[in-house]
Amino acid sequence: MRKIYKIILIMAALLLMTTPGMAITNGQPDGDNHPYVGFALGPATGGGYWVCSAAAISPTVVITAAHCFEGPDVWVSFAEIPPPYFQYTGTWYPHPGFCVGCGNGLPGFDTHDVAVIVLDEPVTLPRYALLPTEGLVDTLPNKTDIDSVGYGVQFDQGGGPRYPEDGFLTRHYAPSKLIASNHVHSDEYIKLTANPAQGKGGTCFGDSGGPNLLGGTDIILAVNSYVTNGNCAGVTYSNRIDTYALDFINSFP
Repeated sequence: MRKIYKIILIMAALLLMTTPGMAITNGQPDGDNHPYVGFALGPATGGGYWVCSAAAISPTVVITAAHCFEGPDVWVSFAEIPPPYFQYTGTWYPHPGFCVGCGNGLPGFDTHDVAVIVLDEPVTLPRYALLPTEGLVDTLPNKTDIDSVGYGVQFDQGGGPRYPEDGFLTRHYAPSKLIASNHVHSDEYIKLTANPAQGKGGTCFGDSGGPNLLGGTDIILAVNSYVTNGNCAGVTYSNRIDTYALDFINSFP
């Protein structure tokens, strides 16, 4: 029987500066290509911090994953390389239907893995991410180009990330492809290829909540949720926001 890794992209044990973590794999520095993608941090019970990526859709509303934080207080930076301090504070609101262990299919991690961060002060950015139209993912053909963006190390050199050699805390992006399939939770999650041998990038620990964008656009199709193997290669799953999540996101002014 094939071993299944139930791996959350943030990982339950991923505490900043205490445990190993990775993010966009096989990617490259983002520069100013996606200025609305931010790095978010929140306190963890017992010490340390949860770390995730996120995307601003307006000066005050930022989208991330529900499993990212314990809440409600978070800090966000939109710098390509975040400074030692965080530029913005905000409040994290998970989708009311979020539930760990309630998901369907492989690996059955969770459901409704979408959250919103409302910033205490507006952030002025060159542009903001865009919400999709309802059901957009269902209209896309197999192998549609997808751009994944997030913060974290490019690879694990062993023994955990060594800053800054691994590129940790630098915004990266990588190309991927949509795997159009009618899997058991395709109504909630998209499946993406993350095979470096094919020139594709992927997501890994610490990259949860970062956007999967329709290739060459600012349109968010989904947010990074989980992977199914320990080396973060092959296939990744992301929670769609072109379905039930739109009503939740749009409820925040």
